[in-house]
Amino acid sequence: MQYSLKSDKEIAAMRQAGLVVWQAHQAAAPLMKPGIPTAEIDAAIEQCILEHQATALFKGVPGKVPFPASSCISVNEQIVHGIPGARRLQEGDVVSVDIGAKLNGWCGDAATTYAIGAVDPRAQRLLEVTEGALHLAIEQLTKCRTWSQVARKMQEYIEHAGFTVIEGLVGHGIGQEMWEPPQVPNYYTRQFQIKHDFVLQPGLVIAIEPMVSYVSNTFRQLPDHWTLVTNDGSPSAHFEHTIALTKKGPQVLTAGPNGKAWGVF
Repeated sequence: MQYSLKSDKEIAAMRQAGLVVWQAHQAAAPLMKPGIPTAEIDAAIEQCILEHQATALFKGVPGKVPFPASSCISVNEQIVHGIPGARRLQEGDVVSVDIGAKLNGWCGDAATTYAIGAVDPRAQRLLEVTEGALHLAIEQLTKCRTWSQVARKMQEYIEHAGFTVIEGLVGHGIGQEMWEPPQVPNYYTRQFQIKHDFVLQPGLVIAIEPMVSYVSNTFRQLPDHWTLVTNDGSPSAHFEHTIALTKKGPQVLTAGPNGKAWGVF
């Protein structure tokens, strides 16, 4: 698998983009409560990104219709790529917010999932396990030689907790473009190990983003041409950070100042 390695200077530039993403998550967090339209959350995110002289990575992404918003806000059975709009958040919802920003030619990308008010205990556990899978992956970056080893551990962790990794949706390399090689799956397959596996080494920058549901590991697309939902209608969760591998270990580029992460982390 071929992919580009970033220099220390390039990683430092990506860190600045990551801080913009973190700031945008801070702008969204106070709005994650019942009664708030998802479009209002997106507007706050866009304003924050623009105030930091950055651009929203997602807005205008090509497709059958260009993506119309600055963030992806996905509610309950919506896994990713949810389009913000008039829908108002309700007590008991689980809502993922995915934000990407580009600053001075470099990208950052991160997501988190919120519980809106009091949620079902199983839904709360879903969030905890999905977040835990991301933390596990980051910890394993210095212990494993290849990504497939990390992916296997993520899958085992999630399934041992009684949940399911959604297959066919993966993380990715990131740099001057939002999506760069390599693909970064959250589950193990022999085919990936043989054909697409990659060595974990300094200079690698990837977006790790476990997407997990109660039972279904498959999904379908809604008629809006973007929103992906679980096939069985069960809730899903999504957590993501942009991570650089350095000689000193993993660096979370989308964490807050002094390494402080956002919200539910």
